[in-house]
Amino acid sequence: MNKSTIQIDVLLDPNKVPEQISWSASDSSAEMAQKAKAMCIAFWDGADKTAMRIDLWTKDMMVDEMVDFHYQVLMTMADTLKRATHQDELCDDMKRFAKDFFDKFRAKQLQENAG
Repeated sequence: MNKSTIQIDVLLDPNKVPEQISWSASDSSAEMAQKAKAMCIAFWDGADKTAMRIDLWTKDMMVDEMVDFHYQVLMTMADTLKRATHQDELCDDMKRFAKDFFDKFRAKQLQENAG
């Protein structure tokens, strides 16, 4: 049996706010740790039927980046669910929601920038 390890390092400021996030994986072809401005990790506890999550973002993560990040996460979650369940209609609904969410943010940004 093979084992793969993912390592996440978070550099904190004196107030314990993330300044830098980096990660590496033992099976990755990348030679150096990869930097990230945000991360969302979810684990499923099958016994309790609950999701356990770790959400972190660095203090230099901009609002538009956060919205784009969540849009992309929602889209990839829909793709993953579709591959796992073959619930095409349900997954398409998730993608429509994600697109509507992103479009509403862009419209609000344009409105704020115009005014």
